[in-house]
Amino acid sequence: MTTSFARRTALRGFAVAVMAASSLAAFSAHADTPAVLRVSAIPDEAPTELQRKFKPLGEYLSQATGMKVVFTPVSDYAAVVESLATKKLDLAWLGGFTYVQAKIRTNGTAIPIVQRAEDAVFTSKFITADPAIKTLADLKGKTFAFGSPSSTSGSLMPRFFLQQDGLNPEKDFKTVAYSGAHDATVAFVAAGKADAGVLNTSVWDKLVETKKVDPSKVRVFATTPTYFDYNWTVRGDLDPVIVKKLTAAFLALDPTNPEHKAIMDLQRASKFVATESKNYDGIEAAGKSAGLLK
Repeated sequence: MTTSFARRTALRGFAVAVMAASSLAAFSAHADTPAVLRVSAIPDEAPTELQRKFKPLGEYLSQATGMKVVFTPVSDYAAVVESLATKKLDLAWLGGFTYVQAKIRTNGTAIPIVQRAEDAVFTSKFITADPAIKTLADLKGKTFAFGSPSSTSGSLMPRFFLQQDGLNPEKDFKTVAYSGAHDATVAFVAAGKADAGVLNTSVWDKLVETKKVDPSKVRVFATTPTYFDYNWTVRGDLDPVIVKKLTAAFLALDPTNPEHKAIMDLQRASKFVATESKNYDGIEAAGKSAGLLK
C-alpha cells in the first residue's frame, strides 16, 4: 500500500510538473517578440520594384530586431490599410493619405514612426508630351491621368492644388483616368493614353536617372507646393520593444556607411527622421476638402 501510494503520488507530482512546464512554455512563447515581422507597402510602383527596393532594408531590419522580416506585396492601397487594421501586418510603408486612412480605420492607433527627410517637403510633378500644354490652365479640355485614387502624391494633393487654381478635374478635363501607380502614369502619358498626368517627384527623378523616360519627349510643366507624404507606420498594439528597435534602426542609417548608403539610395532617402501623426493633419484636411474623407 505504501509503495503503491508513493507511486501514485509521484505520478501526480510528475503530471503537475509537466503541466506547469507547458504553461510556462506557452507563457514564454506569448511573451517573446514575434518570430516574424510582417511588412508591406502601398503599391505605388511595380511589385518587382518594391521587392527590389525593400530587400536590403528588410535584411537590415532583421539584424536590428532579431526577427525574420517578410515583405508581402499587395494589389492595391486599400489592402495595406485593411491588413494593418486587421493585424495581418506589423509595419507598412504608407503615403500621407493612406496613413490618414489607416489612422481612421484603426481608431487612431496606427503609429507613424519615421519618414525620410524628403517627405517633409514632398512635391508632385505634372507631366505631358503635348507641346501645347505649358501651364495648368492649358489642361482644360484635355485627357488627364492620376495615379491611384488613394495616392497622396499621385492624386489627393495634386487634385487639392488644382482646385486651389480653380480647376475641377471632373468638370474641366475631357476625361480623368487612374493609372494605379506613378510609373504607370508616365507610361500612360508617353503612350498618348493621356494628354497629361501627375506623379510624385521622387519616382519621376528615378525614372529620369535610370533612363526609363525621355524628358525631351515627356516633360514636367508644373510642380506642386510642398506637403508631408510617406512614412513607415506600425500597428498600434505592436510590442513597444519592437517599435523602439525599428525606430532606432531607421534613425541609425548613416549615408557615410557604404552598406547603409546602398539601402538609403534604394529608398531615395538622405536620412530618416522621427515623425508623428500631427504632421499629416494637412493631408487629412485636404482629404476632407476633396470629399474623400468623412
